[in-house]
Amino acid sequence: MDFREKLISAKDRVKLPDVSRRQLLVGGAAAGGLLLAWTLWPRDYATTLVPGANEADFGGWLTIGRDGVVTVAIPQLEMGQGITTLLAQVAAVELGADWRQVGAEPVMPSGLFPNLPLAADWAPLWANFPSLADTPDAWLVDRFASAQAFNATVAGTSLAAYEMPLRIAAASARDMLVRAAAERWDVVPEECEVADGFVRHSTGGALRFGELVDEARELDPPDPAPLRPQAAFEQPVFGEADAQTSFPRIDLPSKVDGSHLFAGDIRLPGMVFASIRHGPVGLPELFRFDADAAAGMRGLVGVVKSKRWLAAVAESWWIADQALSRMRAHFTGPGALEQAVLDTDLERASEQREELAERIVEVGDPDTMLVNAAFVRRYEIAPAVHAPLETASATARFVDGRLELWMASQVPSLAREGAAKAIGISAEDVVLYPVAAGGSFDARLEKQHAIEIAQIAVEIGRPVQLTWSRVQDLQAVPPRAPATADMAARTGADGQPLAWRARITTPPFMREMGHRLFDNLVPEAARAESRGEADALAVAGGMPPYGISDVAVDHVPASIRLPVTRMRGGAEAMTAFFTECFIDELAAEAGRDPFLYRMALLGGAPRMAECLRRATRLGEWDGARSGSGQGVAMVRMGNDPQTAGHIACVAQAGMGAGGARVTKLSATVDIGRIVNLDIARQQIEGGLVFGLSLALGSSVRFENGHPVPRNMGALGLPRLADCPDIVVDFISSDAEPFDPGELGVAVAAPAIANALFAATGLRMRRLPLLSEGL
Repeated sequence: MDFREKLISAKDRVKLPDVSRRQLLVGGAAAGGLLLAWTLWPRDYATTLVPGANEADFGGWLTIGRDGVVTVAIPQLEMGQGITTLLAQVAAVELGADWRQVGAEPVMPSGLFPNLPLAADWAPLWANFPSLADTPDAWLVDRFASAQAFNATVAGTSLAAYEMPLRIAAASARDMLVRAAAERWDVVPEECEVADGFVRHSTGGALRFGELVDEARELDPPDPAPLRPQAAFEQPVFGEADAQTSFPRIDLPSKVDGSHLFAGDIRLPGMVFASIRHGPVGLPELFRFDADAAAGMRGLVGVVKSKRWLAAVAESWWIADQALSRMRAHFTGPGALEQAVLDTDLERASEQREELAERIVEVGDPDTMLVNAAFVRRYEIAPAVHAPLETASATARFVDGRLELWMASQVPSLAREGAAKAIGISAEDVVLYPVAAGGSFDARLEKQHAIEIAQIAVEIGRPVQLTWSRVQDLQAVPPRAPATADMAARTGADGQPLAWRARITTPPFMREMGHRLFDNLVPEAARAESRGEADALAVAGGMPPYGISDVAVDHVPASIRLPVTRMRGGAEAMTAFFTECFIDELAAEAGRDPFLYRMALLGGAPRMAECLRRATRLGEWDGARSGSGQGVAMVRMGNDPQTAGHIACVAQAGMGAGGARVTKLSATVDIGRIVNLDIARQQIEGGLVFGLSLALGSSVRFENGHPVPRNMGALGLPRLADCPDIVVDFISSDAEPFDPGELGVAVAAPAIANALFAATGLRMRRLPLLSEGL
């Protein structure tokens, strides 16, 4: 049974009732119907990791073959962050497997693999009563995430969601293997141990996993599972890793030799290729096109039109794209977006901040303390594009009422549902084969290409692969939202802040994204549905980590004519820029060393203080004297300081003939217990480089509804020669692990901005930096 056949078999076992989220949470809310609806929902969900003829299933999370190969289910999208290796490592350590015998298989969505922490974090986006779903162990969260097969990959929740279920499954399998071996040897199981893929007895007996599978699979799993000590899942920060703690990335060999499958690598018998055109922002609907201009083109298979796009299908993608160019599609709508209009929309909302602002966080009595705020500053962030190396791509085959999809999606269950609705079939009749993404930065949270390829495949009647051009990817994926922040502080005689307010003007982009994802709304409808709504997720991280007695964080929900969404780093990548640049300006106003100024405010945050202290030592901090080119910034991600991630960074930067140049980034990180040190380091380093791209480039303007620039080379992204020296130091901790993927993104821009101030004396308050013509 091959991979495709296994997934189809699994799909037939996963039957989801035909009840929408709206029906459950709105229609079922009256007269106790909500409770009844959830009670009637099925509680048992089949795995989509289907064992082969010579494999045994253990808990739905892993299989063990007679050849000893252990295959681990990976319900998260691999997009370069290393989650495939990380989850497989967790299972291998708990099981006692040899790393060389461990493999991983991406699995279709199933209620067995719910991302409960993310469902709780995003409760305002899907629940009518978010207060009933604000923790991962809330009953409503479990019912929603399981019933909807919600296994989204975003916001660094993978370990929190899947480490314990994997450990339980692996520990149960280990126990069953031990009992099977003990029965053979006629000994008590307590005399056996498991390591390196063997069950061993003190008398010298040893049996491989594969030799025990048939007997073990017949045993009842233990309750509770005998978990190993937590220390087994922590890698040492210092010293050389040995064979017990070294876990090379599973996906690395295939990525090096080119055999790794991405969405664009799929090939099916008789497959054809599609290119597509979307309308400019503000002109979303297809108006006219010249079909005769492409008629008779050699290799052209067909033309598919929708209300919102035009696609050509041909024997090659190039022919399809050339056909579209000849047909010259025109679009219509309220009016093409111009940059001046976008700026005016944001400025108008900012001017109305007193009337529109909604309080998200309040500590003490900030309004009274800030009646006559002595220190105010405004910061701005321009829209930024994700621009992953791989553009949106998907392959589909529609046969006998069943749709097969090959695509990379961070929200596979929602992409499957969207595709099903687009062609009028049940989600049960859509099989989504997950493949890796060639980067995402949260661009693959959008599901538009899943809807498009489904419609094209039905119309053409052959297997089709859709690939967006770079221009279309920049055009059709909503950018990171623009934002402005009006920061205000009142300081005491020593220059330290006594009161603080962050009033952030930005669209409610998380709510808007939620309406596209969960309610399947088109961008214009999603914007209209979220207009005027306060969005706590859009200003996450706005609460400063400093000990200030009176603090307020306000959201001013701006209504703009641009679809917007989340980007790697989340809202914290914006609010950190506001907070850390503002605190730096307060330090300069007081004539204080920015490092010591911050330290004086961290008496109640020892983990953050230790990060900052060690980062300045690592970066050879000299007080940020004028001309030094040194800047510092720090970020705490997470609402609970005990489980949050912490990072502090010293940047070395200056100006040269080619513009700003960042020469070194020195970061100290506290992410609790580190499961895989190599991957953690890769994530911090990659995040810092991505943050560098947001600091100095990645932004677009809009002309006649088109983003400008429209190619990678003009986006100001850092090239290899532009990447600074990066030094990362980790702090040993026994706290719960925190995903490091977004910390570096958030801290880089403010550290660089503060460094450029120290180098030039110019305070840059807009991202990207130097975009103000300085």
